[in-house]
Amino acid sequence: MASAQRSRRVTRGARGAALVLLLGSAAALRLDGIRYGLPLPVLNPDEANIVPRAWRIAHGGGLDPGWFDYPSLVLYALAPSQAWQEAPDYLAARLVTVALGLAGVVAAWLVGRHAYGERAAWVAAALTAVATTHVAYSRMAVTDVPLTLGVAAALALMLSGRLEWAGVAAGLAASAKYPGVFLAAPLLVAGWGEWRRLARAAGLAVAAFALTSPFVLIRAGEAVEDAARVQRLARQGWLGFEHDHPTPLAFVDRLWDGVGPVLLLAGAGLAAALASRRRGDLVLAAFVLVYFANLLTLEAHFDRYVLPLVPALGALAGRIRVLVPVALVALVVPLAWSLDANAELRKRDTRLDAAAWIERHVPQGTRIAAEPSTLPLDGYRVVRLDLPGPGRRWDRRRDVALLRTAGVRFVLVSGAVADRVLAARERYPREARFYDELRLRARRVVYFERGRTRAGPWVALYGL
Repeated sequence: MASAQRSRRVTRGARGAALVLLLGSAAALRLDGIRYGLPLPVLNPDEANIVPRAWRIAHGGGLDPGWFDYPSLVLYALAPSQAWQEAPDYLAARLVTVALGLAGVVAAWLVGRHAYGERAAWVAAALTAVATTHVAYSRMAVTDVPLTLGVAAALALMLSGRLEWAGVAAGLAASAKYPGVFLAAPLLVAGWGEWRRLARAAGLAVAAFALTSPFVLIRAGEAVEDAARVQRLARQGWLGFEHDHPTPLAFVDRLWDGVGPVLLLAGAGLAAALASRRRGDLVLAAFVLVYFANLLTLEAHFDRYVLPLVPALGALAGRIRVLVPVALVALVVPLAWSLDANAELRKRDTRLDAAAWIERHVPQGTRIAAEPSTLPLDGYRVVRLDLPGPGRRWDRRRDVALLRTAGVRFVLVSGAVADRVLAARERYPREARFYDELRLRARRVVYFERGRTRAGPWVALYGL
């Protein structure tokens, strides 16, 4: 008896040490490059939507964000990190997201453990730790990693039979980002036949959402309008995806870019789960299939949209015991991709150099037309050009003669927009003509491009 207890303690100690080592490695991957682009929020444009609102909440602006493109939980979660800052602090907010990303690795371990045992737990956790997309978004103060954490936590609780707590986690996931609502499908599977518990879980999910995103309900009309607009834009598509694969293949491609050949093993695990049809199998399969079915309605094929699938796919990749060693070896591929991506983040962003040059050489108050970008250009009179895209109206201000007449002295453009427009010239002939006019009828004052010491899109300032 004593020997068996000692053996269990040794096993638990080894498991804990291994998990700590995995979390330490995951943290190192995410902290590498976390300062990229600062003090400008150029790592992800959504940071400029989220962090300043969290800062205002922390500085007496009230709990009502007045903006419902996303629910409010992430804003409230980031607000404490802004409490002692004189201005929105993107680094502090990113560190919160790193912590949530690491919690997501633990939650993925629990998904695998409760679904198929300890081998699957390590595959799910290790995949989440090194998946290229999860690593990248764990250092961005945006909503995708918090949603993924909520999804993994909810699935782990469903698989362990804690149905009511799973409802709470599902409500919090939806409060991080609206697609968390698709957890209703696996929750229904997990609670099938236990209708009272399922009803309590559903009630707790609604309560958790209401408590953490109350103004989405209080100002339901505005919230529905904002959420519908975001969804409509995603369904119409987005600039840069005009020549993408058909939607199913496009999102499979995004998954491959995040997890590499582990995706093949996850597919085998999903097939085995559907063939077995045990409740735990069906819980994971229900989420993966329902969530992916929603992706099929979208023409904007952003890599972040597939993130909530990663923990479940990791567990499924570890489902077939004889393939677990193959899965663990295959993790070298997304790890190498993540390390390669991190190397770029140690460079200086081109947009920082452009902002510094403008501050030194262009007098304050000058009228500048600028692409939709995260360059704030504080102190200048900025004409912010609209982003082109499917279903968007033509911005008539994209005309060199008109800008000159309006007193604009400079035009700031970036490859982040221009390259996508020019790659789909047949879709955006007027927008493409604007860049042609700039090259022919304006003077390029300064130009920055990526290279040995710089990363990011090229940036050009044209003088009119």
